Amino acid sequence: MGIFWDLLQQDELDKQQEQANSLEDRVKILETELQKTRNLLKKTLVALEMHLEKDIDGDGKMG
Repeated sequence: MGIFWDLLQQDELDKQQEQANSLEDRVKILETELQKTRNLLKKTLVALEMHLEKDIDGDGKMG
């Protein structure tokens, strides 16, 4: 009975390790996507400020 319990525990540990690796990968992907979104938002804001000739974000300058 002990060997089966050990096998079950090892299987659970392996599953948890896979989930941890997957989670780390997912976090990296999400961080990359967030950075891309921020960059796009900044470019959009600059273009909008230039188009409207107005300081939208309150930084004291257009673009």
